[in-house]
Amino acid sequence: MQLTEMNWPAIDRLCRETPVVFPVAALEQHGHHLPVFTDSMLLGEVVRRVDARIGERVLFAPLQWLGNSDHHLDFPGTLSSSPRVYLDLLKGLADNFIRHGFRRLVFINGHGGNDIPGRQAVFELRQQYRDRDDLLLLFATYWDFGTPRTCREDLVQREMGHACEWETSMILRIAPHLVQPHTAIEEVPFGFGFGKAYRGWTMKDRSMPGHVGNPAHASAEKGESLFETFAQGVTGFLGEITDWDRRAWNAK
Repeated sequence: MQLTEMNWPAIDRLCRETPVVFPVAALEQHGHHLPVFTDSMLLGEVVRRVDARIGERVLFAPLQWLGNSDHHLDFPGTLSSSPRVYLDLLKGLADNFIRHGFRRLVFINGHGGNDIPGRQAVFELRQQYRDRDDLLLLFATYWDFGTPRTCREDLVQREMGHACEWETSMILRIAPHLVQPHTAIEEVPFGFGFGKAYRGWTMKDRSMPGHVGNPAHASAEKGESLFETFAQGVTGFLGEITDWDRRAWNAK
């Protein structure tokens, strides 16, 4: 179900155990060959496919395209909400629905920079409502669901990068006219350095052209496989949330 297509009495008639999904993405640079709206376009397509599979069991809020992209601000075209402002935005979105009685709130993320403030947002919300034993508050990223290399052995990358083989393949699948020449782009390796430590960084620390990974190996066929893998994984995840019995710590 799409929130934007419903009137408020119809929303009010929904069971308050209906999961409410907030898709959150970004508008930021994606190297020399992909559009700045890449993250939002990709998450939007994943959500479209999930909605078609899951029917009326889940309520989808509209995609929030503004993300925490401060680490990309050296590149023109990036729009960003600073981490604390972004964190409060996510808390506010969830709090709106908590006030209306909904109890299962899920953020589905499509941008790596949203991960830390997103997790902090659900942590702070749980502390805010610590006396409630009926709330389920979750933050998840779509590419963490599914293992694409099991369905396509020709995928070179083993994980999501940035304007990489995976993202380039998916944009080639849904909007090839927006992809600039990419087959001669050199790989920018993964990794932050310093082992297990988390290192503060900007994108220019890691990549002067603005991509991480190997877009030269992208194809629309790989993009279709990636979309289907992620959509299937997210659908299964939301099904677990719908079926949760409100007692078990884990979904299963």
